[in-house]
Amino acid sequence: MVGLRGVGKTVLLDRMRDDAEAAGIHTVRLEAPESRSLPALLAPQLRQALLRLSKQERAKALAERGLRALAGFAKALKVKYDDIEVGVDFEPEPGLADNGDLEHDLQALIEAAGEAAKSGDTALAIFIDELQYVEEEQLAALITALHRAAQRQLPIVLVGAGLPQLRGRMGRAKSYAERLFDLPEIGPLDEEAARIALAKPAEAEGAEFEPSALEAVLEKTRGYPYFLQEWGKHSWDAADESPITATDVELASTTTIAALDESFFRVRFDRLTPAEKRYLRAMAELGPGPHRSGDIARVLARQVTSLGPTRSQLISKGMIWSPSHGDTAFTVPLFDKFMRRIMPVDDWRE
Repeated sequence: MVGLRGVGKTVLLDRMRDDAEAAGIHTVRLEAPESRSLPALLAPQLRQALLRLSKQERAKALAERGLRALAGFAKALKVKYDDIEVGVDFEPEPGLADNGDLEHDLQALIEAAGEAAKSGDTALAIFIDELQYVEEEQLAALITALHRAAQRQLPIVLVGAGLPQLRGRMGRAKSYAERLFDLPEIGPLDEEAARIALAKPAEAEGAEFEPSALEAVLEKTRGYPYFLQEWGKHSWDAADESPITATDVELASTTTIAALDESFFRVRFDRLTPAEKRYLRAMAELGPGPHRSGDIARVLARQVTSLGPTRSQLISKGMIWSPSHGDTAFTVPLFDKFMRRIMPVDDWRE
């Protein structure tokens, strides 16, 4: 069982899923929005996986039992999670995943799916993006179910991706989560890797970056893969010929920043309340971070305790996280610079 967190997680998650399918592994891919329950996300995807397994003769009987478990699961939890929408053409099996208790029923359902995969001499991989949005009680039930499947050596695995607070949420949900999962962090590339990420694709097209141009891009992107891609693309478009120069990078920066502001950054900014925007603007005033809660409060001329609800909401929305007690950091790189651009004057202060 593996958990991923950090920038670039979604791309890596999709690539891992492609590799799994190429190896003949059955996969389930879903994204956890803030408004849906885990049962509602899992049920239709597991139905598809079990239906595929039921087409294999040797897996047919246990896959159909998995579908009966899913029917009982959905029926029993429909009252508690009224966003479950799944049709299963099988009658529930009495006593199988139908108690109405999520932790117990999800464990039974995952075991049934794992047994079906094992009988088909394959595996089932569940890929969940934005895992930090799953409520802790539901996350605890999922961890428990996967733990039980691992104890029984069933071929079912979770690959989850989320923002940096995911590790803490999993630990709070189940204390043994960090022993059960590998939790690699995906962050910025080191300088050498970042240079290769820019130079190698250009060389493949018969072009190159001047060393000063590479340095300029690295400084602006801090080595984060998505930003390297964006600055590389716009620098290529800005250059009339090879080599791409630092001047080309400077010209490209205007269009790159404008594109990021209107899409990547703006979609996050527009979800915020005025109070949340002021909090993030105060953080940006202090720099990229992380920052002490007391320092943020001083910028806003407020008491730390009065800002607690705003901070909690921003953590829930995935905008900030706490790398250590009392510290606060942006989850999105370069968001401090965006906040200073979008709210440039001092009238954001109360």
